[in-house]
Amino acid sequence: MSITAKDVKALRDATGAGMMDAKKALTEADGDMEAATQALREKGLAKAAARSDRDNDEGTIALAVDGNTAALVQIKTETDFSAKNEAVTGLANTLAEAVLADGVGAVETHASAIEDLQVTIKENIALGSVERIEAADGNNLDTYLHRQDGRGVNAVIVEGAGVSQDDLHQVALHIAFAKPIYLSSDEVPADEIEKERSSLLEITKAEGKPEQAWEKIVDGRLRGWFGERVLLEQGLNGDKTAVKDSLGGGSIRRFVQVVIGS
Repeated sequence: MSITAKDVKALRDATGAGMMDAKKALTEADGDMEAATQALREKGLAKAAARSDRDNDEGTIALAVDGNTAALVQIKTETDFSAKNEAVTGLANTLAEAVLADGVGAVETHASAIEDLQVTIKENIALGSVERIEAADGNNLDTYLHRQDGRGVNAVIVEGAGVSQDDLHQVALHIAFAKPIYLSSDEVPADEIEKERSSLLEITKAEGKPEQAWEKIVDGRLRGWFGERVLLEQGLNGDKTAVKDSLGGGSIRRFVQVVIGS
C-alpha cells in the first residue's frame, strides 16, 4: 500500500512521533493507521518506562468543586514547560471533575490518557495526589487554588464546623501560605515530639542557661516548633491570634493541601 505524506502527518499528529518513526510504523503496518498507532504507542510506552526514575517535581493541580464536595488532582511532570501544556492541564481538569463526580477511583478509567501523555510529551508524566472531601452534614467547605502561568501550583481544601464562610476562607488562604503538616498537636507522632524536645534541651544546655529554667525554655521553644507544623497553633495569616482562636467558636475538621515541588 502506498504511504503518502498526508498519512505520515496524520499519524504524527495523533501520536506525537517523529516523521521517520511514523513513516516506518506505517510501512511496517502496510498502511494500517490503527496498527501503526498501536505500534508507536507500545514503543513510546517502553521508552516511558525507562524514564520512570527521572525526577518529576514539576506539574499541575486541578481543583473541582460542587456545593459541599471538592476534589483535587495533581499531574507530575519533569519540567514547568510541560506542566503548562494544554494537554496536561486539560487532563488534570478532566480527572478532577471525574473524581468529584465518582470518587478517587475514577482516575483509574483515565490511565491510558496518562500513558498517552508519557508518549507524546516524552517525560516522566505521572499521577500525583488525588483527594476528595465531602463535608459532613451541617459542615462547610472552602477551597483555594493558586495559579502560576496557567497551571495550578498550590491547592487547599478545608472543612469547618460552625465556622462562617468568610472565616473559613481566611483559613484556606492561611494554609496555602503557611503549609501546615498537621491539623492539631494531637496528630503529631509522640516519638517526633520527644526527639525534638531532646534536641531543644541539648541546645538550651549548650547555651549555658540555668538548669532550673531548662524545662520552661524548652516548653516555650516546643510551642514555637508546633506553631511551624500544626494548623490550629499557627497565627492566622502571620498574626498573633491563633487559628484555633479565630473560628468564632467553630472548629476545623480536616484539610488537604497539595503544592507543586513539595
